[in-house]
Amino acid sequence: MDPILLARIQFGANISFHILFPTITIALGWVLLFFKVAFNRSGNEKWMNAYRFWVKVFALSFALGVVSGITMSFQFGTNWPGFMERVGNIAGPLLAYEVLTAFFLEATFLGIMLFGFRKVPNWMHTLATFLVAFGTTMSAFWILVLNSWMHTPAGFELRDGVAFATDWWAIIFNPSMPYRLAHMLLASGLTCAFLIAGLSAFRWLRQDRGPDVMAALRTGVAIGAVLIPVQIFVGDLHGLNTLQHQPAKVAAMEGNWTTKGHVPLLLFALPNETTRSNDFEIGIPGGASLILKHDFAGVVPGLNDFVAPDGTRLHPPVAPVFFAFRIMVGMGVLMLMVSWLAAWQLWRRGDIGVPLAWVLVGMTFAGWVATLSGWYVTEIGRQPWLVTGVLTTAQAASTVPGGMIAATLAMYLAIYAILIAAYISVLFHLAGKGLKGVASPTGAGVAKGGAPVHPAGATAKDK
Repeated sequence: MDPILLARIQFGANISFHILFPTITIALGWVLLFFKVAFNRSGNEKWMNAYRFWVKVFALSFALGVVSGITMSFQFGTNWPGFMERVGNIAGPLLAYEVLTAFFLEATFLGIMLFGFRKVPNWMHTLATFLVAFGTTMSAFWILVLNSWMHTPAGFELRDGVAFATDWWAIIFNPSMPYRLAHMLLASGLTCAFLIAGLSAFRWLRQDRGPDVMAALRTGVAIGAVLIPVQIFVGDLHGLNTLQHQPAKVAAMEGNWTTKGHVPLLLFALPNETTRSNDFEIGIPGGASLILKHDFAGVVPGLNDFVAPDGTRLHPPVAPVFFAFRIMVGMGVLMLMVSWLAAWQLWRRGDIGVPLAWVLVGMTFAGWVATLSGWYVTEIGRQPWLVTGVLTTAQAASTVPGGMIAATLAMYLAIYAILIAAYISVLFHLAGKGLKGVASPTGAGVAKGGAPVHPAGATAKDK
């Protein structure tokens, strides 16, 4: 295989594995802060029990995110040296800011979150939780600044082919950054919401139905039900911004080959780059024009506009972008239906039934599916550019032989498969074990049914 393609697959595999964990920790840090503040205000032990369970999930996710992030960063030097050679003056400082927030805030105060229950005052423990949540968000902010700049570069000038910053404000707040940041933070919130709801539903099915489990379940369902319509709205704004700055990507998303009006919203098709047309189209007439131009007759750019006179393709590979976009949208619609149904059941009945509980368990990692498919739309849709209009993927690639890249790719895939299986197994093991028999940070134990037992022997329910 082509070494450049192998290097792209390897980087894609690494970043696909890495992104799974920040999408959890970014939002979970704020959920933990909510649990802690709720406990401080009410004194109800259920919130502290929920905190104690989910801080373990946070720690595990954070550890895997850090390790996979370090591995990913090595590839800038091994597989993509041209990236730092050309745009390192901009990418380097932004990555440094991300590292500072990740290690100086997240890693430092995570230890207090995990082990400081009895060792520091309560206000300090709450502050540590806030700083970890803030650190995860700021870490995401800097990464998304760099990623957005690569899509819509601004605030720089080229000198002998090397990018130099001329306006850091324009670099940070480049045209697509606000949309990408909001879209990613909401994706993290939804990933966390369905993880919490799914694992809580699993605990519920195992008859672990204490107040802390129900509090976490309601929290996850509520977050999902509130955020998914907001995400749909922000996603529409993001799509319009992408149409303005990266029309070739939108053309691939819609499977539209010819610039025209009345473009259908394709529910299914098989893009054929040989014939430059779609096979087996099923669509809603004028749907794509309505969404993208707010007019059934709106003109949508076609892929044929992005071919050089010599036949060189200047648009991304169509099929991966086309199908990944539909998986993302389909998962979003499923999230909307499931979260609203669960919210309605909890509001009307105060509980969930067994069938819906199993649906929630099945949706535990729905956020991962939506996030990865959306990420593939974003990154594959940028091809053939690494930095739009500045640096192509081929220009940034190294001369490492294809055989060496293939060997390390196989090793990465094997390790990641083992780690992801272990991670999921540990999460469900923790959910099955719950908090039974574990001492609480306030000195209380936990009864069999999940109610905290105080040293005097009375349960919180008795008091």
